[in-house]
Amino acid sequence: QVQLEESGGGLVQPGGSLRLSCAASGFSLSRYNMRWFRDSPGNRDQREFVAYVLINGATDYADSVKGRFTISRDNTRNMIYLQMNDLKPEDSAVYYCNRQTGAVWGQGTQVTVSS
Repeated sequence: QVQLEESGGGLVQPGGSLRLSCAASGFSLSRYNMRWFRDSPGNRDQREFVAYVLINGATDYADSVKGRFTISRDNTRNMIYLQMNDLKPEDSAVYYCNRQTGAVWGQGTQVTVSS
């Protein structure tokens, strides 16, 4: 069964850091481009792209997170990560891991940035 499971969300103060993890099962991560998206309270109309990592390791980011977030993959562990630094209240959202091919989504993990 093809599945993605996110973890690592929580409550953090502005300026803090979190690392999200995404565990893949039922398929080999090394064969797919992977992405992170988020659903923010202030933008319910559209799931917002955050970052992607390609099969060859190339990465790209939304302008809103560039320089603060880092996406990475560990194909040996079948894991995707999102390191989030210098978090801002506007980063508060449910974060989703996504396999681009076949539109596979996890259940999401909540990130709340608040003092």
